[in-house]
Amino acid sequence: LEDNVPTEETQSNPFKGNEPANVGLRLRSVAAARPHQPAVIEVGTDPTQGAVRQVSFEELDRYSDRIAAGFHKMGIPAGSRLVLAIRPGIDFVTTVVAMLKARLVMVLIDPGMPKRHLISCLSDSKPDGFVAIPRVHLIRLLFRRRFPQSRFHIVAGNAAWLGNILGEISLDALKQDASATIPDEQLSLDDPAAVIFTTGSTGPPKGVFYSHLQFARQIEEIRDRFDLQPGAVDLAAFPLFGLFNCMMGITTVFPAMNYTRPATADPKRMAATIKRWNVTQSFGSPAFWNTVATYCAENDESLVPLKRVFSSGAPVPNHVLRRLLNRLDEGGDIQTPYGATEALPVASIGASEVLSETAVQSEQGKGTCVGTRFPGINWQVIKISDSAITSIESVDELPRGEIGELMVQGDVVTREYVTGTDANALHKVADGNRIWHRMGDVGYLDEQDRFWFCGRKAHRVTTSDGVLYTVPCEAIFNRHPRIYRSALVGVGPLETRRPVMIVETWPDQQPKNTADWDSLKQELLDLAQQFTHTKSIINVLWRLRLPTDIRHNAKIFREQLAPWAARQLR
Repeated sequence: LEDNVPTEETQSNPFKGNEPANVGLRLRSVAAARPHQPAVIEVGTDPTQGAVRQVSFEELDRYSDRIAAGFHKMGIPAGSRLVLAIRPGIDFVTTVVAMLKARLVMVLIDPGMPKRHLISCLSDSKPDGFVAIPRVHLIRLLFRRRFPQSRFHIVAGNAAWLGNILGEISLDALKQDASATIPDEQLSLDDPAAVIFTTGSTGPPKGVFYSHLQFARQIEEIRDRFDLQPGAVDLAAFPLFGLFNCMMGITTVFPAMNYTRPATADPKRMAATIKRWNVTQSFGSPAFWNTVATYCAENDESLVPLKRVFSSGAPVPNHVLRRLLNRLDEGGDIQTPYGATEALPVASIGASEVLSETAVQSEQGKGTCVGTRFPGINWQVIKISDSAITSIESVDELPRGEIGELMVQGDVVTREYVTGTDANALHKVADGNRIWHRMGDVGYLDEQDRFWFCGRKAHRVTTSDGVLYTVPCEAIFNRHPRIYRSALVGVGPLETRRPVMIVETWPDQQPKNTADWDSLKQELLDLAQQFTHTKSIINVLWRLRLPTDIRHNAKIFREQLAPWAARQLR
């Protein structure tokens, strides 16, 4: 197979080191240089024992070749869309690489997505088939009328009556036709590679179109900014971030955890996994690292040899950064990359910079500094508008220090939504052949060209006294030692809303009775009066838990809280 797989013409290759534009083929050079290094390791509930399964880079390259050949043998044309719904681990990574090599378009959806959204998202993506676990195939059968063009069905399991078995299609391809190869058509950088759905934190999830160019640039931007080196070992607490480790010669360790609920991960098990497998880097949501950092602080547990931590999806609380930074290997740091499904990565900042410089300002309500932009990103802060902007000439750029909405452009910035396409007009701005993406986030740029995030545009609260932004206001209430997190919402008419702050206390600080809550509430109101931008907030409610997104367990669903708050205040 290897002799028959094409590579792009080096003369026209825009990538560093003449790397293939198809990132799946980049595994070739890694496998040649590091054939026996573990590529993917699956760890069981007892991380001190050996791996449940593992594959080397050589094996991963070979297995993904065979699956890609199997797709071709089945007659699946390049460019076909296949829903990929496989549990995180070796099969997931191998199939992703195989689909990239075969130039098939993977449709990726959060497994924890509510059913009301799940079926609609799958249907709207117009899949040509499914590569999925049996349960997802049963859903496909139950709602078969929603998938009229789905005809290629591959099962990650043993239910052959639901489709071709993933583990057998590669063997069949090689057995029946030894000349079966990966399609050899020339790859265009604009060719589709994936449709990835947003979390839906501010509305129904939307399918984002990813080209091979976006994937290739993502790898390069992340690798170069953070100086990621072959031989590192990564704990994949968020599987999507770890997908490209194999293209960089980095070993990926999948721990035993519920990936749809990262906050519930067993921190003792995570710490043991890090030590047993010599993990040097890891990406996880703020909720995941809060769980791990709290455990480590309470048990005086070290995370050595972990040296490099990544966390994003929502602002990472300063108390999490402080606790976690003290547990890392000497010279370690925590990076908090900023971006979105539509544009990633955009910017990043290290915990050492946050804690020594920006944290004090954040706690005073100045917003959360997400750092400087990646080299491939252009950005500007523009006047806030809820309307479409048809061209760059209509953009009203704001001076530094003034809060507006962030707009970004670059190779990692996706150009369109392929489901929920009405959002294209509201989020995409034409600039000749370039497309800018309106992030939907508000904030400002400082004199060092760092972006300070002040919340989602859709979450701002317009009152009769002015506009309130979520992050600066919530930061004031979060200063109280009993408050874990808070959420600002608006109640009433759109332009004259009544601001309401909903707080969630630390588990051991919940109000004991009405009198205790009244006392805490008054303390919070007194705190709000000390800052100009929170003086108008006179309504405070307590809730046992704030609803959060399925991907990171960190983004607060304020859309659910606003109606609830309105009912409480009647």
